[in-house]
Amino acid sequence: MTVLGARQLNRATLARQLLLERASQPVTQVIEHLVGMQAQAPNAAYVGLWSRLVDFEPAELARLLIERRVVRTTLMRATIHLVTARGCVSLRPVVQPALERAFAGSPFAGNVADVDLDELLATGRKLLAERPRTRAELSPLLHERWPDRDADSLVYAVTYRAPLVQVPPRGVWGSSGPAAWAPVETWLDAPVGTDPTPDDVVLRYLAAFGPASVMDVQAWSGLTRLRPVVERLRPRLRVFTDERGRELFDLPEAPRPDADTPAPPRFLPEYDNVLLSHADRSRVIVDKRPVVLFPGNGAAMGNLLVDGFYRATWKITRAGDTATLTVDPFVKLSTKDIAEVSAEGERLLAFVAADVPNHEVVVAEP
Repeated sequence: MTVLGARQLNRATLARQLLLERASQPVTQVIEHLVGMQAQAPNAAYVGLWSRLVDFEPAELARLLIERRVVRTTLMRATIHLVTARGCVSLRPVVQPALERAFAGSPFAGNVADVDLDELLATGRKLLAERPRTRAELSPLLHERWPDRDADSLVYAVTYRAPLVQVPPRGVWGSSGPAAWAPVETWLDAPVGTDPTPDDVVLRYLAAFGPASVMDVQAWSGLTRLRPVVERLRPRLRVFTDERGRELFDLPEAPRPDADTPAPPRFLPEYDNVLLSHADRSRVIVDKRPVVLFPGNGAAMGNLLVDGFYRATWKITRAGDTATLTVDPFVKLSTKDIAEVSAEGERLLAFVAADVPNHEVVVAEP
């Protein structure tokens, strides 16, 4: 059986993630291919798409959000993801068990243990169908019906377990807004799917993140007990091992570039899934360094790949008419790396800080 080393896995994953070479594809096609993009920080996906697409403009994604062709919704690992409308309704029933388990393990679950959850969810969805509401707005309305229960626990039960979307203007480039929720069915005028079978989602994960182990698929999705699913799919897959002898599964025709394929610097946004979607992250993180998860709305801080691996963090600050991008490496970068990082950083500033005339890139010493 063929053994794949860390650099081979790195280049295969970067190729699937469109991080070896920017693609010329429609935004919706890329979001579908990636099985959604992390969107905990509302503006993060704009940088994620800029790093993956040729000539991406923020207005493209903003328009799709406003037109309801893409949405921000709770999916994999009980976190907010940017997905297409089609992806939203099809992925939700697959990951629903993970969302229910996440709520059951939260401090809120015990406070509503004896509440009729079907009634609670129906009430919450009805109130949100009237108009999008924030948790702060929904909480007292639910508390009127269940006055002897903790109000926060009531509202979190709804936002964890019911299929909802966060509506614009939150997530629209150049705009701001609170995290207001609406039911998927109301916002998209389409029913949520009913098929919980994960087979197709596993195949899509491998297309975007493979080759990967069963544990990797589970780490990305938040689902458990996927071994029987992968075994069912085994006849359709190619099987490798990593250097520790663990089985890795992949689509037979998926790209697996040579280990020495050049990998240009790539500025990643907060929470980018390429850093978070494997149980074994050594294909992108060589020293088990924790991924820095930045606060804020996104597009101002993030992580940097150099030669395909996690080597630095970045931050954009503004002072007057100047925007400064500061790169903080974990390791000493070569003169060639610094030149390439600086050039890519200038392009990032032109994208993120187009509203100010002066740009500066600073690559700090580790």
